[in-house]
Amino acid sequence: MQEETSATYIRPYAWTGGRTRSNYRLELETLVSTSEFCHPSRLQRIEHHSIAEICRHPRSVAEVGALLGVPLGVAKVLVGDMADLGLVTVHQTVSESGTTSHFMLMERVLSGLRRL
Repeated sequence: MQEETSATYIRPYAWTGGRTRSNYRLELETLVSTSEFCHPSRLQRIEHHSIAEICRHPRSVAEVGALLGVPLGVAKVLVGDMADLGLVTVHQTVSESGTTSHFMLMERVLSGLRRL
């Protein structure tokens, strides 16, 4: 039974072709959402279907990785690939220049932690 399970399991880094970097600067808190151009006919890979479903509502890159059950580096590469194809929208992250923006980010993080 164990042999069958290990034979059908695909390691997450195989999904990225061994790549560890994305064309986008994606932080843990970077929000991504499914693009209006994301149609099932454009989703060629099973993981793209999963990410498109997860990101129907804006999600952080960390949430995408956790919900997929893959390491953060893999999630970043997959999300970056989808952004390159126009399948997801990468939203601006909070800049370090404003304390109000930092406060809003901390409120979102706290809210997310409370939902866990």
